[in-house]
Amino acid sequence: MSYRFMRVIVFFDLPMENGQDRREYAVFRRFLIKSGFVMMQKSVYSKLALTQTAADAIMEAVRKKKPARGTIQALMVTEKQYGRIEYIIGAHTGDVLDTDERFVEL
Repeated sequence: MSYRFMRVIVFFDLPMENGQDRREYAVFRRFLIKSGFVMMQKSVYSKLALTQTAADAIMEAVRKKKPARGTIQALMVTEKQYGRIEYIIGAHTGDVLDTDERFVEL
């Protein structure tokens, strides 16, 4: 069976004007983290999906958990495209395992 690894990237800008807005922001952010998303930078999270079907399911889950106000954008790219990210300034931090490679600790 051939897998086509996909990456779902979610960008969001949510209002923080009152207590309700802050709660909705916190709930949405916690949903992303509990769903396996990894923070790339503030308000930008990504998640690896094994197939296009899995990526579609991830997108649908994000749609269901959207807050009432704000802007949320999502982008699906192949893992090969995602791997071509160029760091203009700053560097990749290796403190999070964010790869499709298997990890075996003996």
